[in-house]
Amino acid sequence: MLGAPLFDRVGRGLRLNEAGRVFQSHASASMVELMRGRDRLAKDGDLTSRLSVGVLPTAATDLLPRAALSFREEMPHVRLHIMTGPNWLLFNQLRDGTLDLVVGRMPEKAAGTGVTFQQLYIEDVVLVCRPGHPILKMPRPEENIPNYTLILPPKGAVISQTVERYLVSIGLPEMRGSYETVSLTVGRKIVSYSDSIWFISRGVVGDEIANGSLLPIKLSSPLLSGPVGISISRSAPLSVERGIFSKCLSSAV
Repeated sequence: MLGAPLFDRVGRGLRLNEAGRVFQSHASASMVELMRGRDRLAKDGDLTSRLSVGVLPTAATDLLPRAALSFREEMPHVRLHIMTGPNWLLFNQLRDGTLDLVVGRMPEKAAGTGVTFQQLYIEDVVLVCRPGHPILKMPRPEENIPNYTLILPPKGAVISQTVERYLVSIGLPEMRGSYETVSLTVGRKIVSYSDSIWFISRGVVGDEIANGSLLPIKLSSPLLSGPVGISISRSAPLSVERGIFSKCLSSAV
């Protein structure tokens, strides 16, 4: 019907060729317009579809809300169901089809089985403290980490192994936290009321760093950086809604 092959055979499989990519881009655009037309027709009725999104803490405070607002403008009759929760739960629900996508740090190998990941940006894990904390004036703050109460991400959190590797790299393989949380509400209060220091994704405490209520302690280590993006089940069917929301996330970066 199209007069040109869309795939090249590679071994036992097929790979989209240039003609296929061109057709795919036009077909995707057509599907978007069809969805918008459906939304307009549904405006006076009660027809809605739903997109279920899991969000990890690093994306929950800024990226996800901005993308959600853009998505609402693009597809006003799609209900956006947003779920937060621990890493293992969200990725289990992604694999079983309860969630359409998960937004956050790239999962470790075990959690990411059966999942594809699209990177949006690179983000640091930061060590934060309250303003006026003594460690801020120290020339080598990493040497003084054992002298303060430490808040670490719990086992199973996406950044847990990142922080563990960093502590091993500075000679603190047995360092344990007095508290374990990635909750902004809990961690922020503990740090604000004490000399505790907290390893947490920058995205979780971005507003607090910007307004000066929490301050990052200067550590220089590439071990504390990692990709943030979109995780999708490899078995998930094509979805226009998911594609539009992914574009909204990319635009919100």
